[in-house]
Amino acid sequence: YLRKKDEKECLFEAKKIYSAENLKEAKRNFQLWESKWGRLYPKAAECIRKNWEQLTAFYKTPKALWKKLRTTNIIERAFREVRRRTRTMSCFNNVESIERIVFAVISHLNEKWRNTPIYEFTQSY
Repeated sequence: YLRKKDEKECLFEAKKIYSAENLKEAKRNFQLWESKWGRLYPKAAECIRKNWEQLTAFYKTPKALWKKLRTTNIIERAFREVRRRTRTMSCFNNVESIERIVFAVISHLNEKWRNTPIYEFTQSY
């Protein structure tokens, strides 16, 4: 967790890591971020260091895809739909009943999105 007084500046500078023009610049931005914030937030710095390959994997794809790959909008949309469907039900008898509802919602979304191409992906390759 970040201290309230550091939150805005720390996150602004962290954003420079994944919004860099290339992997080399991202690495340099991380080093700058780590030199400033690493001592205050060693767990955050370690988390980035440990997961560097996964966090920067999008740099290996065409630049047109970067925005789609860096965000979690599709996942957030799926979770929002699950919440919308389950909130209307007052209670569930057991774990299996909620699992069935969640599975049904996710299956429905998969079917809906199955043949819907993401424009940037079809244009990049």
